[in-house]
Amino acid sequence: MRYNFIAIEGNIGAGKTSLSTKIAEDFNAKLILEEFEDNAFLPKFYKEPDKYAFPLEMTFLASRYQQLKDQLGQQDLFKDFTISDYYIVKSLIFAKKTLPVDEYNLYSKFFNIIISQLPKPDLLVYLYLETTNLQKNIHKRGRSYELSIEDEYLDKIQDSYFDFFKQQPGAMRILIIDTNEIDFVNNKEDYKKIVAIINKDYEPGIHRVIP
Repeated sequence: MRYNFIAIEGNIGAGKTSLSTKIAEDFNAKLILEEFEDNAFLPKFYKEPDKYAFPLEMTFLASRYQQLKDQLGQQDLFKDFTISDYYIVKSLIFAKKTLPVDEYNLYSKFFNIIISQLPKPDLLVYLYLETTNLQKNIHKRGRSYELSIEDEYLDKIQDSYFDFFKQQPGAMRILIIDTNEIDFVNNKEDYKKIVAIINKDYEPGIHRVIP
């Protein structure tokens, strides 16, 4: 791989962890996986979002920052590069849709302090799936607290990612891959296509690809 730090992003159910894990195994990468299942506020949030949104987002932010700070600060001499199934900016993206304006403004102040202390990925990959396909994946993996997620919520998260990308002209290498017509988890050829796309030489900016 030509990049030292790759972050795989996407909506809930997009396949971030599956792709990151497989690339790490096949290309000798250091793998960083989000530790979301330890967040005690997550099931509560899906039941009562207005009540638990702020503690949920603050807990996620603290956890993601600590993990990335620890993992990215430790060089592994036996690995060729680092790949993560999330980027810290997802904290701000989700918070913008879950928090009221006053709480979001407070939250963003903490976020801006934190993000300045972490390295940006050399390539940020966004796996784009339409909401119908996201829901199929969500129900397929069967996490009980995710099964009640509504289409509207997924649409809002998707829109927030795209809003963020538009605000980064030339600041990062952002690769948006439309995965609606491929299955990189179960189809080896589709997986090879994804890897080949990721491993191209991209200039800073937004790049959209349909395999």
